[in-house]
Amino acid sequence: MTIEIITTEELEKKLEAGEKLELVDVREDEEVAQGMIRGAKHIRMMTIPENLGQFDKEKEYIFICRSGARSENVCYYMQDQGYKVRNMIGGMLNWAGEVVVK
Repeated sequence: MTIEIITTEELEKKLEAGEKLELVDVREDEEVAQGMIRGAKHIRMMTIPENLGQFDKEKEYIFICRSGARSENVCYYMQDQGYKVRNMIGGMLNWAGEVVVK
């Protein structure tokens, strides 16, 4: 089973074009404290199963982590649960766009 991907550049273009995307950052609290992509929801990887109620099977979710490895694991899990997902490859290490610090 393959996971759809999106590059950081593609994501940045979509956001600049004003597309409404469902972004989920699965990093730990101390990582997101360094900055997140504007509009992303923060749901730590280990808490995804208990937060399934926050997801809608009609929408596609883009999962984000530091390098793309944890988010890929989350994508496999979510796809198994019947959700439409994409993994942002390269993660925040590759993200050159704006970040917001909460």
